[in-house]
Amino acid sequence: MNLQQLRYVVEVIRHGMNVSDAAESMFTSQPGVSKQIRALEEELGVEIFVRHGKRLTGLTEPGKQVVALCERILRDVHSLYTVAEEFAKSDDGVLAIATTHTQARYVLPPVIDRFRRLYPKVRFSLHQGSPRYACEMVLAGDADLVIATEAISQYPELVELPCYQWTHSLVVPKGHPLATVEPLSLEAIAHYPLITYDGAFTGRDHINKAFLGRALKPTVALTAIDSDVIKTYVRLGLGVGIIAKMAFDPAVDGDLVQRDLGHLIESNVTRIGILRNAYLRGFVYAFIETLAPHLKRDVVARVVRGEGSFYEL
Repeated sequence: MNLQQLRYVVEVIRHGMNVSDAAESMFTSQPGVSKQIRALEEELGVEIFVRHGKRLTGLTEPGKQVVALCERILRDVHSLYTVAEEFAKSDDGVLAIATTHTQARYVLPPVIDRFRRLYPKVRFSLHQGSPRYACEMVLAGDADLVIATEAISQYPELVELPCYQWTHSLVVPKGHPLATVEPLSLEAIAHYPLITYDGAFTGRDHINKAFLGRALKPTVALTAIDSDVIKTYVRLGLGVGIIAKMAFDPAVDGDLVQRDLGHLIESNVTRIGILRNAYLRGFVYAFIETLAPHLKRDVVARVVRGEGSFYEL
């Protein structure tokens, strides 16, 4: 048994049981990958994969446990290298963050700017996508942490730490009736076509819940994953927008009016997700504390080791 065999098994899973794609991603041949997987199965005395002819179609019951152990072993090996690198270059390396557009565009720039003044040698790798995509980046070892409002709790392999609380806001063009109406209500908003987030993004569940709670069914004219796209179509008159409050920039969005909806729609908590029992380099802890000052290194380390949980905001 060797580590490369374990890597082949995990890579085949990541590529949907496609051995050719897995081989290409690891710069080797498909027959070589198949041969090494067979050799591992023979050594273990169990079949890892269900086969239909030459195709792999799923995992056997023992195969599911073998794959889980392979992933854990490879994570631990990665941690060994990380420990060595930590002592060799404590303030130098790459910090990989998986997150959503709103976090990357509106929340992280000032945080990264402050952090880089403390750790100028640290380089960033920023991966943007859906909350699920971001979580799976961490599970695959391609990111150190995920920053998102949704999805983290759906992955038991991740621990989650509350980062900050935020609310939604309404955005309309200047002169729109909702720019000045008092009191602002969901009933008033529901009279207009709505432009807001796709169902998996940025607190959309709380928006739906608020309207349903008032027995309202607004017409949704457009959904998007990007706050800037929502504001663009508000400017075009397609409807009124509901966005994350921090996604409004007065310097750029001066032609729009923002109105807080914290009294109408339940607030949201953005969280940081980290792989359980992961070894984190010192600058990763420092970045977390820069983003969320209440998340001190000793607290985060205990939670990651499974020695406690953190309070909710």
